[in-house]
Amino acid sequence: MSEKYKFVDPEGIYFVTPTITAWIDIFTKPEYSEILVESLRYCQKEKGLIVHAWCIMSSHLYLIVSSRGDKLSSIIRDFKAFTSKQITKQLYEGSDSRKEWMLSMFSSAADKIKRNIHYKVWQDGNHPVLLDTNRMMEDRLNYLHQNPVEQGIVSTPEYYIYSSAQDYTGDKGPIEIELLD
Repeated sequence: MSEKYKFVDPEGIYFVTPTITAWIDIFTKPEYSEILVESLRYCQKEKGLIVHAWCIMSSHLYLIVSSRGDKLSSIIRDFKAFTSKQITKQLYEGSDSRKEWMLSMFSSAADKIKRNIHYKVWQDGNHPVLLDTNRMMEDRLNYLHQNPVEQGIVSTPEYYIYSSAQDYTGDKGPIEIELLD
């Protein structure tokens, strides 16, 4: 695998995009998005994750992150492993009308790999992009915050609750943010 999509600078700020298997739009329901929010908070408190920006879309998560603790690759790996279990648990315990279909899709994806797992909720990889210039940071930040507007979810970015856009307008969102300069 090329160095292009790896965490090569341990002190760097990265744009990462964890994506749900088969691009299933699971995060249209708040209970699944809340799993991500709680897990991000945990990673901040216990693993040294620094969240500079974030946005949960229907089938993926955008993050601009760095770390003052564990390696970013380890944090994201653990985040995906934990949230995978929590999402699967929520599917089993909840009343989602698509739960059988989603569990079947996640099970089918797991059957195609050699790891001993029953459900593969997240696609492999995170597509980390090192943001090593101010221009790259600004472009990714704008892209991340404008995505819910482009998708027709909200009319302005700061109205989207599952995003850091409100933090960048002076309000407080659900996750602690270390603003980019």
